[in-house]
Amino acid sequence: MSAHEVVIETRNLTKVYRDFWGRPKVQALKALDLKVYRGEIFGLLGPNGSGKTTTIKLLLGLLFPTEGESLIFGEPTTNVAKNERIGYLPEESYLYKFLNAEETLEFYGKLFKIAPQERRRRVDQLIERVGLKAARKRQLREYSKGMQRRIGLAQALINDPELILLDEPTSGLDPIGTAEIKDTIRNLRAEGKTIVLSGHLLADMQDICDRIAILHRGELREIGKVSELLTVQDITQFKIRNLPEEGKEAIREVLARFPDASLEAIDHPTTTLEELFLRIVRESEARPGLRKIGEEQEAAAQAARPVLAGVPSDNGGEAARN
Repeated sequence: MSAHEVVIETRNLTKVYRDFWGRPKVQALKALDLKVYRGEIFGLLGPNGSGKTTTIKLLLGLLFPTEGESLIFGEPTTNVAKNERIGYLPEESYLYKFLNAEETLEFYGKLFKIAPQERRRRVDQLIERVGLKAARKRQLREYSKGMQRRIGLAQALINDPELILLDEPTSGLDPIGTAEIKDTIRNLRAEGKTIVLSGHLLADMQDICDRIAILHRGELREIGKVSELLTVQDITQFKIRNLPEEGKEAIREVLARFPDASLEAIDHPTTTLEELFLRIVRESEARPGLRKIGEEQEAAAQAARPVLAGVPSDNGGEAARN
C-alpha cells in the first residue's frame, strides 16, 4: 500500500453541542479539514476544550457531526465495520477491575472473535510488549495509573489494528515507562501502523510525531511536519568544531587560517514544540476567528481568484485566513 494513502480525512467537520431545548451551547469543532496518511504518527495538540477528544469521538462514530463529514479508510465513520481495523485508547481506560491482565485481553480478544490459539499468542505478546509480565495475574484494581495505561494500550492492540487512536497514552507514566511507550509507538509505525495521538505533554509529542495539528477553541490553527514547524527560518546558524575564540568574529574570512576547523553545518535553528504551541494559542486569543485552511482549499481559492492584466497573483502559499 502507498505511504501517501489517506487513512483519515475530515471535510468541514463541525460539532455543536446543544442544550435540552436544542439551542446551540458550545461549538466544540469548527470546519476542520485535515488528512492523516498511512504509516505516520500524527499528533493532535490543544488546550483543554480545544476539540481534540471531540475529533477522536467523531472519527470513531461515537458522535455525529453537526456539519461536514469524516472518512476512515475511505469509508464514512458511521460504518461500524471499520472498527475491526481500529485500536482505541481513551483518556480514561474503563476496564473491568476484577479481571487480571490475561483475562482482560482474553475478553477483548473474544469480542473480536480471534481464534483461541491466536488469541493466546497475542495476549502473551502484548503483555510482554507493554511490560506487565510480572503483574499479569494481578487484578486491575491493584494496578497503578501507569499500569492501567499499559494494559489499556495492550487492549487497544489486541485486534492488530491498522489505525491506532491514543488519547494521552503517556499520562500517569514515570520517565522510564514513558520512554518505553514511545518506543512501542515508534515500533508500531515501523510495522506500518498509522497512529493518531492526542496529548498535552509537548516534549513527548515533539519526540515521536511526524506531523502535528494544533487546535484552539475548536479551530485548526496550525498543521505540518514537526521539523518544519519548529525551524526558525529567519535565522541561520553555523556549527564549527575546534574554532578558537579569536576566529569567531569573522568566520568566513578567516576560516582558511585554521586548518583544524571544519564547517559542519549551515542551517536554521529550531524552536521547541512548547514555544510554538504557546505562540499559536496567544495569537489565537489575540485574533479570534482566524483559522488554518488546508493546502487543497488554499489552491482552490487561488484558482478562483480573477487574474487582472499587469497585476501579479498572490502566490504566498498556505496561509491562515478567515
